[in-house]
Amino acid sequence: MSVTTDTGEPFTALRPRESLRDATVRTLHAAVISGYLRPGSVYSARALGTQLGISATPVREAMLDLVKEGLVEAVPNKGFRVVQLTERELDELNELRQLIEVPTVRRIALKGIDDPVAIAELRELAEELVRSAREKDFIAHHVADLQFHLKLLAHGGNDNLVLTVHNLRIRSRLYGMPRLADRGRLLATAQEHVDLLDLIIARRADEAEELMRRHIGHVRGVWATGEDTEAQARE
Repeated sequence: MSVTTDTGEPFTALRPRESLRDATVRTLHAAVISGYLRPGSVYSARALGTQLGISATPVREAMLDLVKEGLVEAVPNKGFRVVQLTERELDELNELRQLIEVPTVRRIALKGIDDPVAIAELRELAEELVRSAREKDFIAHHVADLQFHLKLLAHGGNDNLVLTVHNLRIRSRLYGMPRLADRGRLLATAQEHVDLLDLIIARRADEAEELMRRHIGHVRGVWATGEDTEAQARE
């Protein structure tokens, strides 16, 4: 069994004013979800620490947190292996997200978002998604994507629902993101966040609901595998 010592891509810089532990967990979590840390590969804490410019200790602690989330598994005397989801698990996660997020987005669109500060915050995240997609900054893209969706769903007024979606999303994998970017499709998917926000602000609930349904479909299709199964089905 070989141990991977280089991710092939640099990690994003740790944020100022963020604790080292929190920053390390956030960065490694995003690296797993975005596909920088490849499923099935084993990574040593020392090698990852070198990539991040920190010691192995906070990396090891962060990876143990990811073990608890089921994203990686410890490999004695070697490091941590990224867990790969099965086809059935991907289907189940997608189904749950469809059942929860689509009707919630519709309810939010029906009542609208009247707070200009909240709208500005969501707009900034949507624009960050477009920027990171254009620059192929996959880790930053994942972080902005998670924040956008959770902050949007928070306007539904159900904290437990937001927590549930958060747990579902952190168990997802976006293995197809680099392939999607190479095909020029990541930018179009990122633009959907801008379009969704515009529809919600305009209280066009039917269109917002349909866009959200298609958007989640990308997770199971393009995002998870790099293949747009929805587009293939329409052809």
